[in-house]
Amino acid sequence: MLIKWRPTKQVWPRPAPPRSGPQAMEVLLLTGLGALFAAYYWDDNFEPARLQGARVLLTGAAGGAGVGEELAYHYARLGSHLVLTAQAEALLQKVVGNCRKLGAPKVFYIAADMASPEAPERVMQFALDQLGGLDYLVLNHLGGVPAGMRARSAQATHWLVQVNFLSYVQLTKLALPSLTDSKGSLVVVSTLLGRVPVSFSTPYSAAKFALDSFFGSLRRELDVQDVNVAITMCVLGLRDPASTVEGVRGVMRARASPGPKAALAVIRGGATRASCVFYPWRLHLLCLLRGWLPHPRAWFIRQDLNISAVAA
Repeated sequence: MLIKWRPTKQVWPRPAPPRSGPQAMEVLLLTGLGALFAAYYWDDNFEPARLQGARVLLTGAAGGAGVGEELAYHYARLGSHLVLTAQAEALLQKVVGNCRKLGAPKVFYIAADMASPEAPERVMQFALDQLGGLDYLVLNHLGGVPAGMRARSAQATHWLVQVNFLSYVQLTKLALPSLTDSKGSLVVVSTLLGRVPVSFSTPYSAAKFALDSFFGSLRRELDVQDVNVAITMCVLGLRDPASTVEGVRGVMRARASPGPKAALAVIRGGATRASCVFYPWRLHLLCLLRGWLPHPRAWFIRQDLNISAVAA
């Protein structure tokens, strides 16, 4: 029995209809933004050798909820000369010992409480005496509302502004002559709260916004005066030390970022004289969206807050 073969007709999928004007523009915009972010974050001219022998004053180098300790360890591995300062002397001594083990040629420390208006001058004079000048001033210290103060009281606001803003201004003013001579860098570690208003952080957020405005204006002044001092603003998200995470447990839903990686991003930005560093990178997109959508609805804010925990 013969079976007659018949060729089957192959059906090819129809091509998708061309996108309409708004859809095409949306795809083009997203593609362009993706390429822009890729170029921005992959353009890395960081040379670790630049930091060997560099003279660094690092504030907030021990304890607290920041990345100061990790910054100190990274600078030590890179062979920088360090002056470290923080409030807790015992913690500072531990960090100094670890930095020496990691290879830092010179490490000095001075305990100081930046809530005192006299502390910045004392710290800066000590650093200049020990190092003979500065190549990097890394401002990293921070302070929350002390125990016994109401969060929104005038007393708490004054304390927060002194620690988180005025002491930064004082240290900068005292360091600028030395940084001008060395063509050095100012590295300012801030947070997303200095770019995007967040609920239940009014005085602290105000101090961080003041930092962003002050150093943005100072950058323009130095540029107009042809002063070769770089200013790098570092916008960091929630970091992962236990004290940080515990302080917002049940209130913030945002996940913490690794401290060592955040610290390395800060050091890279300062060494390459970048104007701004965002870690993690998505914070940059969030800041851009705030500019495009300046009046977000309460629904968007509530996504990162557990309102019931705050009320409790």
